[in-house]
Amino acid sequence: MDEVTETQRVPASRRGLTRRAAGHHLAIELRETAKLALPMVLTQVGQIAMMTTDLAFVGRIGVEALAAAALASRVYFVSFAFGMGLLAAIVPLAAQAFGADNLGVIRRSLRMGLWAALVLSIPIMACALHGEQILLALGQAPDTARLAQQYLLGLAWGVAPALWFQVIRSFMGAVNRPEPVGWIMLSVSTVHALLVYPLIYGKFGLPRLELFGVGLATSLANCATFLAGLWFVIMRRPFRDYRVIAHLWRFDWFLMWQLIVIGTPIAIGSLIESGLFSAASLLAGLIGTRALAAHQIALQVAAILFMTPSGISMAAAVRVGHAVGRNDGPGIKRAGLTAILLGIAIVAMLTVAVVAARFEIAELFLGKSARDADATIGLAANLLSVGASVFISDAVEIIAAGGLRGLKDTRMPLLFAGIAYWLIGFSLSYALGLKIGLGAIGIWIGLSIGSAVYAGLLVLRFQLLANRLALQSRCLAA
Repeated sequence: MDEVTETQRVPASRRGLTRRAAGHHLAIELRETAKLALPMVLTQVGQIAMMTTDLAFVGRIGVEALAAAALASRVYFVSFAFGMGLLAAIVPLAAQAFGADNLGVIRRSLRMGLWAALVLSIPIMACALHGEQILLALGQAPDTARLAQQYLLGLAWGVAPALWFQVIRSFMGAVNRPEPVGWIMLSVSTVHALLVYPLIYGKFGLPRLELFGVGLATSLANCATFLAGLWFVIMRRPFRDYRVIAHLWRFDWFLMWQLIVIGTPIAIGSLIESGLFSAASLLAGLIGTRALAAHQIALQVAAILFMTPSGISMAAAVRVGHAVGRNDGPGIKRAGLTAILLGIAIVAMLTVAVVAARFEIAELFLGKSARDADATIGLAANLLSVGASVFISDAVEIIAAGGLRGLKDTRMPLLFAGIAYWLIGFSLSYALGLKIGLGAIGIWIGLSIGSAVYAGLLVLRFQLLANRLALQSRCLAA
């Protein structure tokens, strides 16, 4: 027995080497994740900057216009989120193929993604073009629904280019070269900011289009991002070496089926999540115009903060997918947990800054000249304080979901989303906001609790699968 015990004892020097090696691997993973995530975050920031610019200009038209834009954006993003969710399956498919050095699957993943984006754009456009009827059926005020339709008419024509750009972006991230999409989005968002002002107010010889002009500016920007991304794919190395456009008409039914099987749960999950926040906007609209405008300001700030963990989530999916492709069990767990910790650290700092400057942020969206501005700014500032927990839990859940996507695990997160967001989150939002009478603050308390539950379930799920794969990898190595 003494002999057996002696052979199993690990010397202190070796334990020190093991800890140093683990720390070295963690540092490398953190560096690679940050390097991959930065361009993806810049892409997300560019996208949300366009929407934020829109709302900043719309808020100066009046509270009614801001409320209409809030409803319009919810109608648009419910359907658009479904399309983006399905196309998100391109990342694990292409990333695992890249890790396994299977260039053919990478090439076909992009081509099938472009075809899927074209098909998905048709129903999304139909929803946008019939937004007024949808809002009226949901009990919204006729004047608000009419104004929202103007915004949606401008947005509708940029759906297909926006989805195509998402496909190109996923491809570039999967092959470890996401830098071009970051610079494209930052450049186009700057042009969009210069374009939206004259289209709203009719400056520099352009017609005064108001809310329609806001949506049109976004559609033009979406066209520009797609064309720039396509140029990189066709003309610049290393992307042109994949020859993804060479056989564009060649259809791969098996890969399309994989895209549907993996992507549909992601799409439904995105629909559940965006549907929750859209339902929360409708609840705020039932309370009143002031509550809806304040809710939209807080929601837009949440969307801005969401861009950082969203970019890290894509990096997590890529890094986990690469580890799966090369059959690196410990690397899978390390990639996912490193990304989660990175996201928590960054979003926590941003959340502190938002809470500290909540009144100034609310005033930025709603100028002092707007009617009933002071009361709306005060309510929005309170919502930003209540929403601090939402910001952090959202970061955890989106990054954990990205890690699970890298494992192609998308069905269980869908079940978790239904339970956490609707059974718990929406029920509490409705009860606290409308029944108990806490108003918009009650709505956000419900959102906070639902988001925290979802984040916890996803982290536990990733830990379970990553530990299982790491054990399998050790058994195969032995």
